[in-house]
Amino acid sequence: MLAVLDKSVAKCPEALQSPSNSDMVYALKDGILAKHFSSIHHDSITINLAQKGFISYTTANPNPLLPRLFAVVDDMFCLFKGHIENVAHLKLQYGLNKTANEVNIIVEAYRSLRDRGPYPVDQVIRDLHGKFAFILYDSTYKVAFLAADADGSVPFYWGSDSEGHLIVSDDVEIVKKGCGKSFAPFPRGCFFTSSGGLRSFEHPMNELKPVPRVDSSGEMCGATFKVDADSKKGASMPRVGSAADWSSHY
Repeated sequence: MLAVLDKSVAKCPEALQSPSNSDMVYALKDGILAKHFSSIHHDSITINLAQKGFISYTTANPNPLLPRLFAVVDDMFCLFKGHIENVAHLKLQYGLNKTANEVNIIVEAYRSLRDRGPYPVDQVIRDLHGKFAFILYDSTYKVAFLAADADGSVPFYWGSDSEGHLIVSDDVEIVKKGCGKSFAPFPRGCFFTSSGGLRSFEHPMNELKPVPRVDSSGEMCGATFKVDADSKKGASMPRVGSAADWSSHY
């Protein structure tokens, strides 16, 4: 799976952008990265998100333990990889029918948050028991929502292209193609939103600090992010009363 999101909806953390990185490309120009993905995965589907980027998906080479799923519901696009163990409980919680799967749960969890659900974001993600990584884009409110489980069980990478647009994929080679050295594994136990940036759902009251990565040749290669035990956020997360408010406050 692959998503390239315009920096206006998903601003890439500056710490991911390595200095003097000449290998990165302008991923949205002429669909260069989408074409590369399609050349590798001939059965792939690419969906243009108007001026805000694109997402690509393939069913090729499936991993039965970490399946890929894709859904579009009410202009919400979601790519999911992995397996959630407490699916039956979450179906009941979100009022889904028996045929719903993990990707439907992610969409409904986001919808609940967007439309003023009763729980904060970190609690909603902690309620997902299993191995997972997902990318969601709400085209109505121009909001991106990404997350990976606490153990980093699913290969999941993110980085910056030459223009600062965000690239996210489960394929490290695809990310390298677009980002050069300006990439890293997506931080385990974390989520990213358009307005709130990167946060830990395991330690929601703590800030995250970037730690530079160095490759085998000694060159800077993006950054990892660690929980800063000495730095605390505000006492609570904002609760808002509309979808537009959620997208602008969180």
